[in-house]
Amino acid sequence: MNQSDVVRRLISYAKPFQKRIWWALLLLILATAAELSGPFIAKIAIDDHILSVQRLWYRFDKPPQTAGEELRFARIDDTVLVREDWLPPDPGTRPQGEVRQVIPDGTVYYLAFGKVDLAGERTITPLGSADQERERFLITVERQEEREQVEAIRLTAEEVRQLYAHDVAPLVMLVGGYALLVILSAGLNYVQLLSLQTTAQRIIQRMRIDLFQHLQKLPVSFFDRTPLGALVSRVSNDTEAVRELYVSVLATFVQNGVYLLGILVALFLLQPSLAILYCMLVPILLVLIFVYRRYSSRVYAQIRSRLSDMNAMINEMVQNMAIVQAFRRESSVQEEFAAVNEAYFRGRMKETHLRAFLLRPAVDLVEKLALTLIIWYFGSRALQGEAISFGVLYAFIDYLGRFFEPVNMIMDRLSQLQQAVTAAGRVFELKDTPAMENKQRAALPRPKGRVVFEHVWFAYQHDEYVLKDVSFVAEPGQTVALVGHTGSGKSSLINLLLGFYPLSKGKITIDGIDISQLDPRALRKHAGLVLQDPFLFTGDIRFNIRLYDETISEQRLVAAAKAVRAHDFITRLPAQYAQQVVERGATLSAGQRQLISFARALAADPAILILDEATAAIDSETESTIQAALHVLSQGRTTFIIAHRLSTIQHADLILVLSRGEIVERGTHAELMEQGGLYHKMYLLQQGKAAQTMKETDMGSFI
Repeated sequence: MNQSDVVRRLISYAKPFQKRIWWALLLLILATAAELSGPFIAKIAIDDHILSVQRLWYRFDKPPQTAGEELRFARIDDTVLVREDWLPPDPGTRPQGEVRQVIPDGTVYYLAFGKVDLAGERTITPLGSADQERERFLITVERQEEREQVEAIRLTAEEVRQLYAHDVAPLVMLVGGYALLVILSAGLNYVQLLSLQTTAQRIIQRMRIDLFQHLQKLPVSFFDRTPLGALVSRVSNDTEAVRELYVSVLATFVQNGVYLLGILVALFLLQPSLAILYCMLVPILLVLIFVYRRYSSRVYAQIRSRLSDMNAMINEMVQNMAIVQAFRRESSVQEEFAAVNEAYFRGRMKETHLRAFLLRPAVDLVEKLALTLIIWYFGSRALQGEAISFGVLYAFIDYLGRFFEPVNMIMDRLSQLQQAVTAAGRVFELKDTPAMENKQRAALPRPKGRVVFEHVWFAYQHDEYVLKDVSFVAEPGQTVALVGHTGSGKSSLINLLLGFYPLSKGKITIDGIDISQLDPRALRKHAGLVLQDPFLFTGDIRFNIRLYDETISEQRLVAAAKAVRAHDFITRLPAQYAQQVVERGATLSAGQRQLISFARALAADPAILILDEATAAIDSETESTIQAALHVLSQGRTTFIIAHRLSTIQHADLILVLSRGEIVERGTHAELMEQGGLYHKMYLLQQGKAAQTMKETDMGSFI
């Protein structure tokens, strides 16, 4: 599946939530805009207020007035100082005064009696003081062949505060406004993050539900060839990687895209010529992104595949730990796992090399080049004698850091984007696996139970038939037993009856209806299955008998347990029917698990009952109890029994003997014994073994 199809399907999953997503992205843009206003506010505060005292001042004997209004002023000794930006912009209406200049030297400020260019080497020497006058200083500025000198007085802290008196309120407003913008940005980010996270969780919740539902519709043959761990990895790990796409990747790309656009606009407003040079860096970054995406897609596909293999092996090993330990194969399993883990490690190392080469180090190199460009630009202007605004320089340096940090974040998220797209491809690949129920089929009312196999052929692969021209009839209420050596086709026959696999040739009908025309789920609704190794789910015994069917009442549940002789041992448990069952029912004996599975089948009240080696792993003492339960369970329903113990099927109405996929003998127990064929030999062989076992048991007791 190509990436464009994956992206299209990811967008389709997000469409039901598009209003919430757009709302979250709008809040994200507003929060970003509020945060980007910081350098502009800092520039205004620096140039218009913090450094405002270094502008030219004009001395007057009394506060000047213009158009009848008194201008702002600062009082130093007995004179009045008015800053140039406080005077009217029209030179014709400006009052004339003596020029003064404030010169800072560290934390000390001097008021010069004239204007001087401060570019150059500066020295300040005291001149002494006359009677009734303040101490004076001579400020000398030297640059190459030029020298400028001006007399000045040192300002006290109170006088400096006088000069800044009219800037305090605007500075407080600017700082307060910036603080409000920061709080607003944080609040908007919180709301958008909460909204985006909630939406992403809903999308992934929907995706997992769809995937889980699809898994339940897949044919059994799919699970035969697909490792369980690989499926678990796709439903859990891969969908979690997709969640990161909607949460962190989408938000990062939008937020930092707005950041970059806003910074470029701000740079054009501050210094258009330098902003154009910045734009020349964008193609370099786009090339890095293109190259990274091209090579990383292959690497992440390999990583996800290796992770799936590792999960599959862990799941298989944990499920079969008893066998591994019993055969002392721990070291061999560890070596195999080490090989799979090494393959995953190599994939991760390829990712690390790719990230180290194309992501942050490459962007950091471009950032250093940009910083060098700024220093060269402002330095060359200073050497040419042009005035440089410290606020503009500060804003440019601030925006430089803000410009490349989003680029770094986008580059970092590219790896998550690629992982998410790769994981989504694996999810959609599983979701596109064809299901058996791919068309509308007829429902099935409760059947009477007449089952007919007509010339049935079946092969799992190509023409390797495991069932060959099988034909028989099971009348309603009959018990049909299937016997034969391992691999003779008994379980395959039952799998076809339940619709787990499609027939290769022939036809199976229930009450005259071809099962290929029936909805398999409707068919299985009327069939009960008891396996040789019954599976109990995590939960209590009551849940395991009901098995998600809440229509089964408590009375019906208990009645089913009593009928199959399970009620007695259940009531002896500490919590009785509320007794918790651990995974696979490990705390119960094999016989107890089997009785619970019988109660489950009886409570479901199926029309067709299938018992697959239901007593194969049961001891002789427990077998008598289970045989009685089987008798109750098969009453009034068509029953198919797969059995190796021929002693358990002597009551069957019809016994089918299979060999290499064919029915070689059929009849009742008595009829087959009279024929003296394969069934007769199998029965005598088992009876002989039973007698030998009893003899050895008696001798052991005697000894």
